[in-house]
Amino acid sequence: SRDRWWEVSFTMSSDEDFSLVGKSDQNEDTLEGVQALIKEYQKKYSQILEEQKDIKDSTVEHQDMTQQFKKRTEKLTEALKKDEIFFKEQIASEEVKLNALKQEKSDLMEKLQRIEAEIEEEDSRNAHLRERADVFSKMPEKKFVFSGKMGKANDTEDFEMKPHITYPMEEGTALITFEEEDVAIKILEMRKHKVDLGEECRIIVEAQPVHLMMPSLVEIDTEICPQRILISNLPKMDTETMQNKLEIHFSKSKNGGGEVDFCEFLPDSGTVVITFVEKNIAERLTETEHHEVKLTQTKHKVRVTPFINGKITNLETRTSMCRRTVLLTGIPNVMDQETLQDMLEIHFQKNGNGGGEIEAFLYNPLVLTRHQLIQEGHSLGLNSKEQNHWRPNSLQASG
Repeated sequence: SRDRWWEVSFTMSSDEDFSLVGKSDQNEDTLEGVQALIKEYQKKYSQILEEQKDIKDSTVEHQDMTQQFKKRTEKLTEALKKDEIFFKEQIASEEVKLNALKQEKSDLMEKLQRIEAEIEEEDSRNAHLRERADVFSKMPEKKFVFSGKMGKANDTEDFEMKPHITYPMEEGTALITFEEEDVAIKILEMRKHKVDLGEECRIIVEAQPVHLMMPSLVEIDTEICPQRILISNLPKMDTETMQNKLEIHFSKSKNGGGEVDFCEFLPDSGTVVITFVEKNIAERLTETEHHEVKLTQTKHKVRVTPFINGKITNLETRTSMCRRTVLLTGIPNVMDQETLQDMLEIHFQKNGNGGGEIEAFLYNPLVLTRHQLIQEGHSLGLNSKEQNHWRPNSLQASG
């Protein structure tokens, strides 16, 4: 450093002054005195060289540091310029977005005003429709016994729903539904299961719980369909014949009908839905609740009511774990599907394996490609001839 250099210089000056001013004990007139002086000056000269080397090293070090700081300063300056350009571009972009949002807000306000006007018009139309038909009174007749407490009516109606759930299964998995919950809990607690397939062949499968998304609240907005009618109070007979008879009857203008677009049987409720091409036919037919239709040798009185369209306006779900169903994963494709499924069912039916009575079993096998089969044959040390006979069922399944 600069302070260090001045200190060294001061020391050197002090040494020189001391050596020049101070008196030597050696006699310069004698040979020994001269030699002693020469050694003394050689020693001082070596010290001066060392100090000069230190000063030179310090100078080089400071020059390197100066270059490093200069480069760093240049990099920081360049980075600051880039940041400045970037932030300017970002500010410009945000200003464009802000202007777009302001325009969007203006458009939404206009749209909101239009929607409010349409809502008022729709409310007026709905009030007129409610006076014409009570939606829930148009349901097919069903005998029931009321038991419970009386309370104030509200605007909502409760429906009992049976959801139809589709559960995605990956390849190499199986779903087992036991008759008892305790068995499923025990299988899940054991988790890893060794299944004996015979001939010293065993596979290890893992039991996992099955979680489903179940609806907890469903709110439906309903309206009367202008082109459909719902036909109930039907006799037990061949479905196709009944649909044809109903379609022929309600397609005739003398019966108040018209051209039929589609006729569908609903097996859950045992009713039939007829869709007409024109819109005014359904309303005309529902004005008369009961119609006599020749479905067999004699006429049968059926009930014709409006068809209710429903639109889900609110749906809330909850996660529920199946108490009697277990998912098995990691099932390899080591034999044909039917045999492997039987072996798995036998294993999990045995009490000794922690199982019990099985109510349902569904197995989705792992489908291997030809390349995967060849690689598996290599891993087992099979030659090319043996690989041709290796797991033919899997090869057929994979094509």
